[in-house]
Amino acid sequence: MVGMSARNPVKVDRATVAYLAALSSISLSDDELAGLTIDLENIIKYIEQLGELDTTGVEPTFQLTGLSNVWRDDVIEPQLPREKLLALAPDTKNNQVKVPKVL
Repeated sequence: MVGMSARNPVKVDRATVAYLAALSSISLSDDELAGLTIDLENIIKYIEQLGELDTTGVEPTFQLTGLSNVWRDDVIEPQLPREKLLALAPDTKNNQVKVPKVL
């Protein structure tokens, strides 16, 4: 693959696609390899077209809807008293739920 610029478009070859597939642990048939090579080259051509657009005066956009995060206070509110929760456990010891060892 060659560096990307308007004068020197990126060319995707079978060897590059095969190498990327091997890195991704993907096995491809010859037909899949050929199709994916064409698809990747078309995608890169489209991205190169976007690079030719004049974006002078266009401010970067990171949010389109105007929505913002809604935050709430993190307040701990127990639902049941400890005694009732411990009564639901199959086994307890020293006011705690007893569970089997996991090693």
